[in-house]
Amino acid sequence: MTSHRDPTRLSKSRFLSGLQCHKRLYLEIHAPQLAADIDDRRQTMLDMGKEINEIAHRYFPGGALVAEGHRHSTAALEKTAALMADPNVTAIFEGAFQFERTLVRVDVLERVVGGWRLIEVKAASRVKSVHLDDLAVQTHVLRGNGLDLTGVFLMHVNRQYFYSGGDVDLQRLFVLKDLTGAIHERLPGIPPRLDEMRSMLGRSRAPDVEPDDHCHAPYECPFWSHCTAAKPARWIYYLPGRKDLVRRLRLQGITTIDEIPPQVSLTPLQQRMRENVEWISPKLAERLQAVRYPVHHLDFETVMPAVPLYAHTHPYQPIPIQWSNHTEMKDGSLRQTAYLCTEQKDPREEIALSLLESVGEEGSICVYSEYEHYIVKALAEAVPRLRKDLLRVGERLWDLLEVLQSHYYHPDFQGSFSIKSVLPALVPSLDYGDLAIKDGATASAMYHRMMFTVTDWVERQRLASALHAYCARDTLGMVELRRVLSQKMKSVAPS
Repeated sequence: MTSHRDPTRLSKSRFLSGLQCHKRLYLEIHAPQLAADIDDRRQTMLDMGKEINEIAHRYFPGGALVAEGHRHSTAALEKTAALMADPNVTAIFEGAFQFERTLVRVDVLERVVGGWRLIEVKAASRVKSVHLDDLAVQTHVLRGNGLDLTGVFLMHVNRQYFYSGGDVDLQRLFVLKDLTGAIHERLPGIPPRLDEMRSMLGRSRAPDVEPDDHCHAPYECPFWSHCTAAKPARWIYYLPGRKDLVRRLRLQGITTIDEIPPQVSLTPLQQRMRENVEWISPKLAERLQAVRYPVHHLDFETVMPAVPLYAHTHPYQPIPIQWSNHTEMKDGSLRQTAYLCTEQKDPREEIALSLLESVGEEGSICVYSEYEHYIVKALAEAVPRLRKDLLRVGERLWDLLEVLQSHYYHPDFQGSFSIKSVLPALVPSLDYGDLAIKDGATASAMYHRMMFTVTDWVERQRLASALHAYCARDTLGMVELRRVLSQKMKSVAPS
């Protein structure tokens, strides 16, 4: 393992890592090379947080930014001290403070009568426990520096804000939540936790911590793959559903799904995973035959901007930006139609019009989850003149996911009915491995990049092609899943 110049020097991000898991903190400092790369989903969240912070600065006119980065902490500390001494500076953004080998960067330190207000800015839409821990360690360090804090606040996005167009109303976009009392209750626990982390970091090896739910909350741990590399393929943690049962079984010494005693009560899905054999419900054929031709196969991709982009929307409202439809005729022939918005405008009316033209008025519309139901209904509300037509489309939706969950299971699903698990198991030729975009989070991130970052025409075309290919894979996948399931029914039908 590599050594760190001062492994016991902590920051607020390291402190939060240590609260989540001591092993995570140890590895972050002593063996960062073992962490997984930041994926597109995580990068999108980081970018969103950065964007929200930058917009929040406009909430405090007269504020000044400490631009020195985390690798220049001495310069950042000096710049912060200089800004604090200047009475004309009404707020300091990214101010640096250090106390007893703990360094924090403060999102906003606002100068008020009688002292300062500490304000943490989050892209979240509500207060979470991890935010209290974040603010508590910052308060500990600022008080250690002798600052008089008149209040400790969380500034988060107001999901109820209705953007009517024009300039974003910052007073309504953000909620400023006074958490002073809750933070003071946590302060006594900060020094002993910091001491415990420093003591742990001084040891010669990482603590032995068994992977569990804490690896995924409040954040996904980048060392999950490293910590689970030696686990068996049918590790007990992979049992779907709540993990209370998993913990009880672990205490009995059970480490794999195959070791679960037959008398243990399981849900139907857990039972099928334990049996590890293909299961076909006798009602599957009836459900598959309920579709009406031509059968459309529909998938939407959406973006959920924290700061509304289009009039008459809320923060984090899903906005459809593309769809794909593979239509299967009764003779088995296929045709695909698709739409992708490539202009910086509200896409919803064009999405709705092009969708209505594609699906027509006949046939079932196969989808995979309730999400498409929600999007079609939201489009009906967003485009009133097309409301009746869109609601009729909603009545034709037929959920293949629900059919699978109720009537079919394959061991290669490994307890998951995500199309990313189901499709490779039943139609290996349509594995997502050959695509540049492999999941919806990446699609959303790439769309945002195409629309608001990339200026090169060739790169924009490449991203558009990748988005089309990903959305089309989902809809072609539904076609092939229906065909495979129909063939399976024929193979088990009585002769």
